[in-house]
Amino acid sequence: MKKLILLAALLMPAAQADMIHKMTSSTQLTVDGAYTVAERGATSYSVSGSNIKVASADDHFGKLVAPASATAAATLDAGTYDINTVGAAFSFQESAIYGDAAYAVGSGVDVAAGVIADLPVFSKTTSYSGGVAGNLAGTITSAGVTTVTAGGAGTTGIAQFVTELSVLD
Repeated sequence: MKKLILLAALLMPAAQADMIHKMTSSTQLTVDGAYTVAERGATSYSVSGSNIKVASADDHFGKLVAPASATAAATLDAGTYDINTVGAAFSFQESAIYGDAAYAVGSGVDVAAGVIADLPVFSKTTSYSGGVAGNLAGTITSAGVTTVTAGGAGTTGIAQFVTELSVLD
């Protein structure tokens, strides 16, 4: 009987499995950059009405005049108006919006240590001061221990430890 059991044990296939074990540690440190988005406003002029005319043949309704320099905004040359038919009803509306002067290239915004010191002054401006690294740090020891030290404003520190165990037939 013992021989039969021993023979059966030899003939049975042995159980076999592969095992995979992975361990990963990581840190990610980010310092946001400063940025400014500015949109220069345009100069515009509009006029509307009825029973209105220019005062003389040399006159005009208002008009925009090109600036004297490439960085200046356009200006308005106001016209001279008159009633077309005296004693009759009239309406007149005039609107002017003066645009932004342009900055010379390389001026208008200064950034130092992640902080925007000088802002552009345009019709639409969005500024983000950015980050200051300060004490931002991340370490991984030989034992796989991760640490992250907080930094200044506009910084991010992420530490991660992942372990994976797979048993394959």
